[in-house]
Amino acid sequence: MNLSVGIVGLPNVGKSTLFNALLKKQAAFVANYPFATIEPNIGIVPVPDERLEKLADITANEMLKQDGYQTVTRQVQHDTEKRPPIKPAVVNFVDIAGLVKGASEGAGLGNKFLSYIREVSIIAHVVRAFEDPNIIREGSVGPKEDYQTVQTELILADLATVQSAQGKVKRFAKESEKTAIEKLFNGLNAGKPAREIELSDEEKEYAKTFFLLSSKPEIIVLNVAEQDYNPAGIESIVKKYSEMLKQDGYQTVTRQVQHDNLVVISAKIEGELSELAEQEQKQYLLDLGVKESGLERLIKKAYKTLGLISFLTAGEKEVRAWTLRAGSTALSASGEIHTDFMKKFIKAEVVSYEDFVSLGGWKSAREKGKARLEGRDYIMQDGDVVEFKIGT
Repeated sequence: MNLSVGIVGLPNVGKSTLFNALLKKQAAFVANYPFATIEPNIGIVPVPDERLEKLADITANEMLKQDGYQTVTRQVQHDTEKRPPIKPAVVNFVDIAGLVKGASEGAGLGNKFLSYIREVSIIAHVVRAFEDPNIIREGSVGPKEDYQTVQTELILADLATVQSAQGKVKRFAKESEKTAIEKLFNGLNAGKPAREIELSDEEKEYAKTFFLLSSKPEIIVLNVAEQDYNPAGIESIVKKYSEMLKQDGYQTVTRQVQHDNLVVISAKIEGELSELAEQEQKQYLLDLGVKESGLERLIKKAYKTLGLISFLTAGEKEVRAWTLRAGSTALSASGEIHTDFMKKFIKAEVVSYEDFVSLGGWKSAREKGKARLEGRDYIMQDGDVVEFKIGT
């Protein structure tokens, strides 16, 4: 499953600094996976998942036991050839340039900018949440006004799409299609994003055919000053701006603006982290009093907002995380690995990550009865370690 996050924001809000930090993460990733194809405005970065390292060690231990080693944990450190390569799930970050006031009418990159947004899964809207007299605000006034500008452009673009559809609706169209267009037009015209307009299930299906920009899930990325990037500062910033963006009289702010869709980062700190080795990054974050970088939290937030999970595979050839929508079946999960797996699916052998780790791998999990065979309708859980049984 391809997860893409579109980074949007007005000029000089820290979007470019953030994306450049992403590109440096990508460079390290691609160095290990040269098959990855990169476009100039796309950064491909791994999804943080500490479970993969543990699975790789356990898989190496099992392989060493097969070779006759008894004390395996120490041996793994000296036999890296036995450790399978790790392939994390990935996220595509798309740098969507060209957003200025009037983009919906062709200003800036206009239609090109809007077409980029249509293709992403979720929008990460970067808002500058600090003052710096040395930075010129190009069309930017303040966090609240900046957010309003972007939301307004998306809503206006959607309104034009719906207005065009209104003129094409035929007399014999379904009643649900007519009411969907009417509800969308009235809501958008009142300054409400499409994702907030109440529609029936049938109307929602029809609305999807318009690919409305303001219907996409959104994460608000608050770019803060370095001195505010600490646990107390982050908590204070989230409280301040969630309340600010929800104030009455601000039409284009969604009712869902709250702690759940806010991520606090410092683009400057992310840039500095990208220049450091992995161990130095951990120490830097430790000194700041935070456990993970803003980029890592942004990726995890995107996963959660889109309702995604990861299932895991662990074998001699590789240890890998696969992205899947929550509620998906074992049959659908097999298709993420290869479409032929769905045609030849027999069973899925499943162990929870916790059991896999505590028992030390597949062999013990099977002996202890923790590995179970599931059918095609089994609902996959986050962290399931799976082997698919495929027919010929």
